[in-house]
Amino acid sequence: MQDENLLKMSEMATPPVMETHTASILICYLLYRIDRPIEKAHLYDIAVSSDIINYFFYQESISYLEKNGSIIRTNTEDGKPAYALAKEGAQCAEQLKDCVSKAYRDKMVSCALKYFARLKRENEVKIEYITLKKGCYVHVRCLDVQDDLLDMKLYAPDMTQAKYLGEQIMLNPAGFYGKILDAAFQNEEDQMEFDLTDN
Repeated sequence: MQDENLLKMSEMATPPVMETHTASILICYLLYRIDRPIEKAHLYDIAVSSDIINYFFYQESISYLEKNGSIIRTNTEDGKPAYALAKEGAQCAEQLKDCVSKAYRDKMVSCALKYFARLKRENEVKIEYITLKKGCYVHVRCLDVQDDLLDMKLYAPDMTQAKYLGEQIMLNPAGFYGKILDAAFQNEEDQMEFDLTDN
């Protein structure tokens, strides 16, 4: 709990980086820590959309890192454009990481891990909202390689509540699925006492 509070405080105390040198080190450090190519769009979302690096300095840093051979353009396994760390970039991450405060490094890595966890959840669980004459269905599918593990509809009185329900499910889809299984396995017929004395 204390670590979570410290992380939140450090995130609030880290305004977007507005300096090319620092941004370049952060990008190399992230690629070093993740240790695999990152899709261009994902790297942008992590660095810029999360307010870690200012848009203009991010663009400058990417150009600089490509020109000096610290990062290289590549493709992911499914053919999407990505950036990978070159030997020079790994040396930058190892030798210069202390030039950037730990708060920024922690924020960058933390945002990346949360981002990739969210992508994984979105690939494993699909949610669709179906409007009815009165209310909505939240159609939830938990996907497996060949078959659906779960395919169900939950009723909500309106779209606002349907979307809230969907958001809550997406926070922890595995937990949601587990609770449904627990409820099914623990479901027992009522142990009501019947008076059979007059039979």
